[in-house]
Amino acid sequence: MHIGDILSRDTTTLSFEFFPPKTDAGWESLYRSIADFATLKPSFVSVTYGAGGSTRDNTHALVVRLRRETQLEPVPHLTCFGHTKEEVRSILELYASNGVSNVLALRGDPPASARILALGDFTRAGDLVAFIKKEGERLGVNAGRGFGIGVAGFPEGHPETPNTLTQLEHLKAKVDAGADYIVTQLFFDNPAFHDWRARCELAGVRVPILAGIMPVTSATGLQRMADLAAGTRFPAALLKAIARCRGNAEAIQHAGIHWATEQCRDLLDSDVAGIHFYTLNKSDATKRIYQTLGVRS
Repeated sequence: MHIGDILSRDTTTLSFEFFPPKTDAGWESLYRSIADFATLKPSFVSVTYGAGGSTRDNTHALVVRLRRETQLEPVPHLTCFGHTKEEVRSILELYASNGVSNVLALRGDPPASARILALGDFTRAGDLVAFIKKEGERLGVNAGRGFGIGVAGFPEGHPETPNTLTQLEHLKAKVDAGADYIVTQLFFDNPAFHDWRARCELAGVRVPILAGIMPVTSATGLQRMADLAAGTRFPAALLKAIARCRGNAEAIQHAGIHWATEQCRDLLDSDVAGIHFYTLNKSDATKRIYQTLGVRS
């Protein structure tokens, strides 16, 4: 189903992100989590994509398996770096032949290898969006409408583009190239998201925006998030709540889940188009949040 139809069908989309594991034990754990997530009937699930080939084949295998063996709607990530047009065309043909009809088009993080960077035909996510759109129409995906395409948004800014007006120009270029919706990087400061969403509207970016949420579940996890999403603001109130736990792992998890739950309540009250949970392949925290929100699957 085209993502546009999903967004129209569901008053507020609720979706989850997975990543392909690197070990057999990781795959077994993921499939247990997927079974848990499936009971919640999410609008769709996304599958991440490693730079430079680190997990790319696993992404394709997981996406195809989700399409064939579950009722979930898989949305694979597809990144610019290290890809030629022929490689992207081949991947899109694989997805189209297996009934996968939506893609999340990302620039991705620059790979460590300059050689991989040099091999790619795409330098901007907007270029990738335009190519996916054209190829999807050629392949007759979604009855000729082409692939449903999502792109990334950065409510608290992108570290490589400090000029916030330029950031919005880049986002609008991706939408103008054919993007159907936006998924944001994870954030913890809802006022920053609300302000950014209003600025998107003023800039003429009027596709649905899905808010990216990742609950803090451990002190080490908090540090990883800070490393992963450079520029993300951690509000003082959240840090105080974590500090009050005095290192108690269970208390930190409760505090982090509570914060994320209140984020989601505020977003729903503010008529957000959707909430996208970064799950780290673990269902417990996300399920606990999901089940308190009073929404129907």
